[in-house]
Amino acid sequence: MNEVVSPNSPQAGPRVRLDSTDLSRFALVVVDAQRAFDDADYWGRRNNPDCEANIARLVRVWAERQWSLVFVRHDSRAPASPLHPSSPGHQFKSFLTAEPDLLVVKSVNSAFHGSPNLDGWLRERKLEGIVVCGITTNHCCETTARVGDNLGHRVLFALDATHTFDRAGPDGRTITADELSRVTAANLHGEFAEIVSTAELLSQTGLRRLISSEVEVLGSTND
Repeated sequence: MNEVVSPNSPQAGPRVRLDSTDLSRFALVVVDAQRAFDDADYWGRRNNPDCEANIARLVRVWAERQWSLVFVRHDSRAPASPLHPSSPGHQFKSFLTAEPDLLVVKSVNSAFHGSPNLDGWLRERKLEGIVVCGITTNHCCETTARVGDNLGHRVLFALDATHTFDRAGPDGRTITADELSRVTAANLHGEFAEIVSTAELLSQTGLRRLISSEVEVLGSTND
């Protein structure tokens, strides 16, 4: 487990610079990009409408470069859940047409507690770390980042390639999705992960043309 870093420490510091980072040695881990999360009646109000397009941009780069690509799927054990295998929402969103190098199936928050064993797979490939994106920011994405770091992997957390939903606190007051995302970033950065943007990652790959351009995908990225 990493040593706790004071929020006032220079180690917590500003956003990370990726100048010397070789992203070919990082697996892109796409967490739970499933159709169930389009059900606003079930989940409530979401944030970051650019999330899916940003995930699609990253997936396209990793697939074209033949870098390590991991899709994570949540198989809920609750029959009434839209993420249950019997539900149409269990399927991946339509823009995820690439073939991953690994499909991890889980029923808990962390992608490292699924099958096959993600930690072992990363070590076999001698990868330096992971880039985390997907749904939702403060649940399965954040948990995957925390566990990944604790297992010794470097974690880059693509905050703008995640989204979450408003949530009621124990006092009954609503915490907005944007607030939850900001707190996730503050919790992770400098201790469990390095918070990065999609633009920073694409710039590091040399594909700046994708930063502001639309990704060609089949159908809407929100399907």
